[in-house]
Amino acid sequence: MSPDNNASTVSTTMRLDKFVSQASGLSRKQVQKLIRKGEVSVDGESCRDGATKVTAQQTVCLDDEPLQLRGPVYLMLNKPLGVVCSTEDFDHETVLDLLPYELQEGVHPAGRLDIDTSGLVLLTDDGQWSHRVTAPKRGAAKQGVFKRYRVELAEPLCDEAEQRLDEGLMLRGETKPTLPAKLQRLSSTEVLIEIQEGRYHQVKRMFAVLGNRVVGLHREAIGALALDPKLEPGQYRALETHEIDLF
Repeated sequence: MSPDNNASTVSTTMRLDKFVSQASGLSRKQVQKLIRKGEVSVDGESCRDGATKVTAQQTVCLDDEPLQLRGPVYLMLNKPLGVVCSTEDFDHETVLDLLPYELQEGVHPAGRLDIDTSGLVLLTDDGQWSHRVTAPKRGAAKQGVFKRYRVELAEPLCDEAEQRLDEGLMLRGETKPTLPAKLQRLSSTEVLIEIQEGRYHQVKRMFAVLGNRVVGLHREAIGALALDPKLEPGQYRALETHEIDLF
């Protein structure tokens, strides 16, 4: 990310090294070296102390170029198989690893997909927006945002699946049945299912209760927001304003 030729804006006080790192895309270690070399200034004066607090009224420059913090980040990603929905993992590639470095700071997945599930993942650094995507709505039913999955099954689906899913299933090890789920048959072994919860391996466990086994799982939509069909596995794009406003 290139420095922006506008004065910096900081909503609250922030350490100088953190501000420069976020605004420039450089690592904190790189920034600390630049600060010690005197290449960072605050209000026109060289500053060699990374712990210095900066505010919205001050102008921070790197090599005499004013820096500006990016705005909130809202992304949709087509998660490939084998990638984990985590900000850090020592054994597997994460969804953040699919982003350029300058977009990774403070960003987290709004909800998760299993490592062997592909499809739509939303990424943001806006905690309140993330909460609206993932948290159940208020009320006795605690209904959340519907999520739609395309499911490939090992065996033809039983005839009573729609009724049982609508009534709720008691998953193994659970004390409450699942909330009603919507099912659309595409073939005897391929369906679309919409659920409004996020229990552990929920879709796989639901079909296990129905005497079947999931062999392929892909999330197509979260609420009214569908995965952009132009995105290949591993690709991402920024959300449009009207898409952000869906939550």
